[in-house]
Formats: sequence, C-alpha cells, structure tokens
Amino acid sequence: MRAFITVIGKDTVGILAKVSAACAEENISISEVTQSVLQDMFVMIMLVDMDKSKKTISEMSQKLDETGKEMGMKIHIMHEDIFNSMHRI
Repeated sequence: MRAFITVIGKDTVGILAKVSAACAEENISISEVTQSVLQDMFVMIMLVDMDKSKKTISEMSQKLDETGKEMGMKIHIMHEDIFNSMHRI
C-alpha cells in the first residue's frame, strides 16, 4: 500500500532526516520526495510504500503526529487512494 506524508512548518535542520528515520523504524520505504523552503517555511511531500510495515495508517499517523509535535511541525499521512480522490477533477 502506498501513502503520502506531508510535512509543513518552520524550516529547521534535520527535518527530512527525522521523518525518514520515523519511516525506517517502521520498515516504510520512501519512493519519492519533493520539498521546498518558502521564506522560512518548510514544505515536503513524500510518497511511501507501506507493504513491509506492520503499522496501519492510523498507527503511523499517531507516530508522525508525535514526531511533528517534537519538531514543531504538522505531519500527516494519507492513503494514496484518498489523496488521489481529493485531487481529481
């Protein structure tokens, strides 16, 4: 199963490393990453593969929420099908 992880917040050192580490701990593979810094705001979208993970989307959402709070960021995960449905015209 594939999912999208979005990260938004004030730019600081190590954001990609911390989110990647959280994924690696749960055996989640990162397929693609796009990121941008807009003035002092950091924005990132990751496409991940959760096939080898034992975590559900809901469980991973809780973990990423905690990671985001530690970093002062907002981190969300969403199943690829829901993401695609939301962005379909």
